[in-house]
Amino acid sequence: MEFKQIKELIDKVNKSEISELKIESENFKILIRSKHYTEAVNQAKSKVTMAVPAAAPVAAAPVQAAAAAAPATSAAAPSAASDSGAKEEATASNLVEEKAPMIGTFYRSPGPDKAPFVKVGDSVSKGDTICIIEAMKLFNEIESEQSGTIVKILIDDASPVEYDQPMFLIEPN
Repeated sequence: MEFKQIKELIDKVNKSEISELKIESENFKILIRSKHYTEAVNQAKSKVTMAVPAAAPVAAAPVQAAAAAAPATSAAAPSAASDSGAKEEATASNLVEEKAPMIGTFYRSPGPDKAPFVKVGDSVSKGDTICIIEAMKLFNEIESEQSGTIVKILIDDASPVEYDQPMFLIEPN
């Protein structure tokens, strides 16, 4: 499919009442979502953003208390802390980073009212869709390069992502 044809499809989807168009062949996959879909995602994002400042002061107090208690715990048992740090480092060295194949906007789910593709603790196989990256009004389904378990999601939903930026930490099977 040529760029001109893709651009025409984007224009037609944006002018119609279609919210999503997905085309797959042996050579490529393309997912086009309309402006209405993008606007709905942005509205959902703004509602979440407005809720965060109200919750932030409540969350700050327990974090400060935990930080104040941490030095006393580590001073009392330095060998235990260094052993757990060694275990975490060994576990972290086994993890594989799933990196962004392009620049765009990271989405965890196929739509604002849909469940995320993956959550922490989910098992994925190589080739499973793990997220979407929107680039130039095209929604690209990103497939896992590694089989394993999702240990951490490193990018917030609807956030910008750079090429080769780590998005997920996966513990290989």
